[in-house]
Amino acid sequence: MSHTDRASGADASTFDLSPPTPEQRRTLESALTREERDVLLNHGTERPFCGVLLNNKKPGVYCCKLCGLPLFTANQKFESGTGWPSFTAPFAEKHLRLVVDNSFGMQRTEIRCARCDSHQGHVFDDGPPPTHQRYCINSVSLDFVASGDKLPDKLGRGEGSKPLA
Repeated sequence: MSHTDRASGADASTFDLSPPTPEQRRTLESALTREERDVLLNHGTERPFCGVLLNNKKPGVYCCKLCGLPLFTANQKFESGTGWPSFTAPFAEKHLRLVVDNSFGMQRTEIRCARCDSHQGHVFDDGPPPTHQRYCINSVSLDFVASGDKLPDKLGRGEGSKPLA
C-alpha cells in the first residue's frame, strides 16, 4: 500500500529510491557549500537556532538537499525548542534510513536519506503525540518546496514534473 501525503498530493510509491550513479553523485556533491558538505557527507551538525528553515511555517515539502527526495512535510513540523527543524513523522518511512550512531559517547539513531545516504539528523523518542517521535533535522540538509511549486528532479527521473497541491 502506498503512502499519499495529503499536504503535497505526492504518492511515495512514485519515487525511485535507487541511488544516484557515481557521476550523478559527483555532480550533486560539487554543488554543495562547505557547510552542506560537512553535514550531509561528513555527518556534521549545524549550530542550533541558526538554520534558515527553523522558523519556516509555509505549507510544502522538505526534500533532501543532495538528491531531492521528499523527506518531511510541513504539516508534520513542530516547534521543539531545540534549535533545529523538528518533525513528528517522515514523508514516507521508506524515504529514510535509520542507523545506530554511537558517536560522542552516546547511542542515538541517525537519519539518512534512503536514496543517497546523506546525513539528515537524528530521531528521538521525546516528540509530541501521536508518534512521540522527534525527527531533529539540520536545515542545511533540506530544500523546502512550497505548495504549488514543483518538486526537485535532481536525478532526472521525472519526479518533479508535477506541482505540489
